[in-house]
Formats: sequence, C-alpha cells, structure tokens
Amino acid sequence: MKNIVLIGMPGVGKSTIGVILAKEIGYRFLDSDLLIQEREGKLLKDIIAEQGIDGFLQVENDVNKSIQTEKTVIATGGSVVYGAEAMEHLKKIATVVYLSCPYDRLTRRLGDLKGRGVVLREGQTLRTIYEERCALYEKYADITVDEGLYDIEQTLEILLTTLKERGRI
Repeated sequence: MKNIVLIGMPGVGKSTIGVILAKEIGYRFLDSDLLIQEREGKLLKDIIAEQGIDGFLQVENDVNKSIQTEKTVIATGGSVVYGAEAMEHLKKIATVVYLSCPYDRLTRRLGDLKGRGVVLREGQTLRTIYEERCALYEKYADITVDEGLYDIEQTLEILLTTLKERGRI
C-alpha cells in the first residue's frame, strides 16, 4: 500500500504538488482526471455536458475504483469524494492526503468553474460545494495539510515530513 492519493477542491494544487512529490520520492504520477478523459475520449466538461452530473460522477467513481498501481502519487478530481466505492478502494491502496485551502484564498485561484470541468448542480455555488465537500474530504483523509497558508515548496516540505513521520513513505 505504498501509494499516495491527493484529494481537495479544484485549484488547491493536487496535480502540481503531486508531480513534484512523485519526483521527490521516486514514485510515478497519475492524474485520475486524465484517466477519465482517456477512457471516455472526451474532456471532463464535455462528459458533464453529455452525461450530466450524475453520469459524470458514475464514470469518475468507476475509473477511480479500478486504479491498480504501486508506488504512485495519484491526483484526483475534486468530486472524487462523491464516489463511496472509489474512496473505499483508494483508502485501501493508499494514504489519502487532503490538501485543504481557506475559502477566500481558493476563490482567488479559481477562474471559470464550468470551464475547469467542476461539478456544479443547478443552484449550487462555489461556497455550497466547498462546504459540502470539505466534510467529505475530512472524512476520508488520513493526513490533512492546509496548503492555503504556504507556497508550493513549503506545502511539499510539510507533506514530506508528515508522510515520513507516519511511515507512509
């Protein structure tokens, strides 16, 4: 079980930090959003447009619950936590790290949510999905790093130290 899964809101830096972390510890890097796009042959926003939010979430759950890998840092999409089967599987094969970020800092980082392929139901705002998802991220996380307080290098250092202290790498 020597994988690391990064969860958190869009824009917190899961892919950026994931790539650097993988290089630092000699792991592979996998972006589950890219796996979804590869499997479906479409961009995330197009999958959401064609299959609706529930259809997209099912695809995301199916792809994430089928990941079989070793010594890999896996960056997930922000909505991965809606897939209970996927999260149970990921917790079995990896240490789950929640990259948290204060709401006000997150809003400054995110541009067009729909263009990013962010799952927003009718009437939902960034604030409502932030509150809904944060509870789920906390539920599934083995380790939480509040990266809103730090730059990428500092976040990476804290993450590496925490992973080493807990014997996860």
